[in-house]
Amino acid sequence: MNGQRVTVDLGPDGIEVDGEPLTAHIEEVDGTPILLLNSGGTLHRLAIQRGADRGRYSIWTDGHRFEVEALDERRRFIRDMSGEGTKHTGPAPLVAPMPGLVVRINVKVGDQVQSGQPLVVMEAMKMENELRSTSAGTVRSVRVESGAAVEKGTVLVELGEL
Repeated sequence: MNGQRVTVDLGPDGIEVDGEPLTAHIEEVDGTPILLLNSGGTLHRLAIQRGADRGRYSIWTDGHRFEVEALDERRRFIRDMSGEGTKHTGPAPLVAPMPGLVVRINVKVGDQVQSGQPLVVMEAMKMENELRSTSAGTVRSVRVESGAAVEKGTVLVELGEL
């Protein structure tokens, strides 16, 4: 949402936003494009317009507009593994998108890398996946070794400016 990732989980126990439980209720206003969102006792009026691409929306509420892209878990996983859709303005660290095993490291400290370049090969869910740089930069540190088991969110490679 507006360039920031917000994780929303809809489950049998309710709604969680970035891991925090949330009480919310949405109602349509008959004959209008307006939705009423009651969240934690606060009422918000929402106007939602579908964007040109699948899963993209513009949402207006309380005098603010939010550009939103809704991704299901599968599409988010594919985007994370491929580096697609990321728009960092500077070097960003490469982090494990899910738990897995580091199979191969394609870079060493001091290497210059380009956006989209494969940095690490990781095995997850019985598949090998190339993890790519989301930006150009210089490898500052490689924080894992081949054969290491890593958790989701583990920093694998740190990048600095070119």
